[in-house]
Amino acid sequence: MAGTLLIAYDGSADAKTALDYAAKTFSGREAVVLTIWEPLMAQLGVAEAFVGATVTEEEEDAVEKGAQQVAEDGAKLANEAGLKATARWESEGAQSVWQTIERVAEESDSDLIVTGSRGLTGLHSLLVGSVSAKVLRHAQRPVLVVPSAHLAKARSESPEGAEA
Repeated sequence: MAGTLLIAYDGSADAKTALDYAAKTFSGREAVVLTIWEPLMAQLGVAEAFVGATVTEEEEDAVEKGAQQVAEDGAKLANEAGLKATARWESEGAQSVWQTIERVAEESDSDLIVTGSRGLTGLHSLLVGSVSAKVLRHAQRPVLVVPSAHLAKARSESPEGAEA
């Protein structure tokens, strides 16, 4: 495998753990660091129906600029860690986050999608699900899900056979 990595990156500690792991494991590889944001209008959809909230173009632009900054920060970290990374940011738009990740992986002809895991367990995981689980379930290319540092530590400290 010598092609491009697609690293889903939201600036969280879990995303940084996944980025660091990818850089250590695939040093020198080309990578696209992808940040996906949800437009404010979509976030306020329910509130708008009840309280008449509106979003200005300037507010939407600020959200996009924030996503751009997160992607650029992630690409900088990836480059410092040994990858040849570029930043990319996309609006969730009409697609879900996992669908946007898959679309960008296709467009960039990525050989591998790398994402972090929030480490959800039990009922919370069942109700909320996760982007990484949906990417794993639906992607048409290999996916590497890197457990959060917290979850990896809990698993390493639990008795053999016990789930964390």
